[in-house]
Amino acid sequence: MADTDLKRVPDVDIDEDGVFKYVLIRVTPRGSAPGKDVVRGYSWAEYHADIYDRVSEDLSRLGFKCECRGGGRISRQSSSRRIHVYGYSVGFGRAEHSVATEKLSATFPDYEVTWADDGY
Repeated sequence: MADTDLKRVPDVDIDEDGVFKYVLIRVTPRGSAPGKDVVRGYSWAEYHADIYDRVSEDLSRLGFKCECRGGGRISRQSSSRRIHVYGYSVGFGRAEHSVATEKLSATFPDYEVTWADDGY
C-alpha cells in the first residue's frame, strides 16, 4: 500500500461520552513508508488489549502494521465539551498522553482537552 493510504486511517476514533480505556497505536504501511499514531478508545473494552487486538487485526487486513505505544483512560464529557486523558495500561504501559491529547485536540477543536499522568 502506498503511504497515501495511511490518510484513510482516522487519527482518532473514540466513544461519544463517558470514561473508557484507550490505546495509542503506531500504524505503518508495509514497507519503509513512515507511520503515524492513532488514538482508539471504547467503553466495550474490558482490557486495553481488547482494543489493540481488534484494531490491529482490522488494519492488518488492509495492509498496515501496528504497534501499541501504551494506553490509559479517556473521560469524554460531550455536554461540557471536555476530554481528559490520564492513567496507564497494566499490559502496555503509559501512553504518551501529550501525543494523544494533540490528536484529540485536532479532531475536537471545540473541546477543552487536558491530560495528566496520575490515576488509573
